[in-house]
Amino acid sequence: MSETPPNTLQYRFDGPEDAPVLILGPSLGTTWHMWDRQVPELVKQWRIFRFDLPGHGGAPAYPAGSVRDLTDRLLATLDQFGVQRFGYAGCSLGGAVGIELALRHPERLASLALIAASPRFGTADEFRQRGVIVRTNGLDPIARTSPDRWFTSGFAAAQPAITEWAVQMVRTTDPGCYIAACEALAAFDVRADLARVGVPTLVLVGSDDQVTGPAEARTLVAGIPDARLAVVPGASHLVPVEQPAAVTDLLVRHFSTAWQPAFDSATGQTAIPATPLQAALTAAPPQPVPVAEIAPAAPHPQSGIRPDPYDAGIKVRREVLGDAHVDRALAQADEFSGDFQEFITRYAWGEIWDRPGLDRRSRSCVTLTALVAGGHLDELAFHTRAALRNGLTPSEIKEVLLQAAVYCGVPAANSAFKVAQQVIREETTPTE
Repeated sequence: MSETPPNTLQYRFDGPEDAPVLILGPSLGTTWHMWDRQVPELVKQWRIFRFDLPGHGGAPAYPAGSVRDLTDRLLATLDQFGVQRFGYAGCSLGGAVGIELALRHPERLASLALIAASPRFGTADEFRQRGVIVRTNGLDPIARTSPDRWFTSGFAAAQPAITEWAVQMVRTTDPGCYIAACEALAAFDVRADLARVGVPTLVLVGSDDQVTGPAEARTLVAGIPDARLAVVPGASHLVPVEQPAAVTDLLVRHFSTAWQPAFDSATGQTAIPATPLQAALTAAPPQPVPVAEIAPAAPHPQSGIRPDPYDAGIKVRREVLGDAHVDRALAQADEFSGDFQEFITRYAWGEIWDRPGLDRRSRSCVTLTALVAGGHLDELAFHTRAALRNGLTPSEIKEVLLQAAVYCGVPAANSAFKVAQQVIREETTPTE
C-alpha cells in the first residue's frame, strides 16, 4: 500500500508473488475486510488482490460516479504492477465491476465469479432516494439498517460483534463517495449485454438475499453463455461474511476448474478451456456450514428419467413470489384445496415458469397482461410484486398496463393501475 492517486484505488496484496492473480471486489458500504475469511485458503493457489471503493475503509475520498469509472481505476491500479490477466470475484457493486470487466476488457479476464450481483440493481429511484437520505441525514440511517439488508436475522442475533462491525463500517464511509456509488448503481443496466460475457462465470447467491436474490441470479445465468448457479442456504446479501466456508469452497472449485487461457496474439488462437464444472458438489463443508451446489448447465435428456416438475416448481414459485407468500398459500391449504396447490406448483411453476424459452421478466409482462384481461385483481397484486422481484421497474410495469389498456379495455386497466400503484408504493418506499 502507498499514497493513492485520484485515478487509482486503495489496495493490498496477499499470497505468493509468482501465483496467478485473483481479485476480490467489495460491496457498497464494505471494505476489503469482508473477504478476510476467504483469504487464508485462497492464497494457497493465488496471489490475492483486494481493493477498497473510494471513501471506504479510509481510502481517499475521490468519488466515482459510474461503474465504468471504478473499473478504469481498478485497471490503472493493476497496471502499476504489470498485472495484465487475472481472475475476478466481486460482491454486489463489486460484481457490477466484474461484469464491466468482462464486457469491456475480456482479454484481461481469465474467469469470473459474481456474488449477490444483478444485471440491474433494483430501480434507479431506489438508489437515488438512498442518496437523498444520506444528503439529509448522513450515513447513520443507512448504517443502522445495513445488518437487515446484509444478514439473516438469525445470524445477526447470533453474531453481535460482526453486526456491529458492519454498522461501523458504513458509518465510517465518506458520504459523498457513498452517494456517488449509489448513482453508479442507479445507472447500471447491462441486461441487453449479458450474452457478450465470454468467460466462465460462477453466479453465487444467498438463498435468503432480499437485495439481489435468486431471481436476479437466475437472470444472470440465463443471459451469460457459460454460467453456473450456486445458491448458498442460510445466507443473505453479504454471503461471504455470513457463510465463509461455503463461499470459499465454491470459489476454489470454480477458479481451479474454469480458468480460461489467454488469447495468443502470435497464433491468433485461444486454447480450449477445461470443461466447465457441471456436477453438483459432493464434498460438504464441516457442519454447521450448509452445502451449496453448482447447478448443471442443462438437464441431460438422454438419461430417460424426467424429474418431477414439482421440485423445480416450488423453487421457482418461491423465487418469484417470495417465501412469505408461498408459505401462506401452503399453510392455508387443506384436504379440499391441497390438490390445487400441488397442481399449480407442478404445472404452472414447474412446467411453464421454469421453461427456458422466455426469461422471467418477459413472463411477468405476459402474466400481468393476462390478469388485467381477466380482471383478476387479487392475483395482479402479488404478481406486481413478483414483477418487481423479476427485475421490472415501476416504469416498465406502467408501460405494460398502458399496453393492456389498449387491448384489454380502459376500465380493466383503470382497476389494474390502482392495484399496481399501491403495491409499487409499498415495495419502493424506503424504510429506516
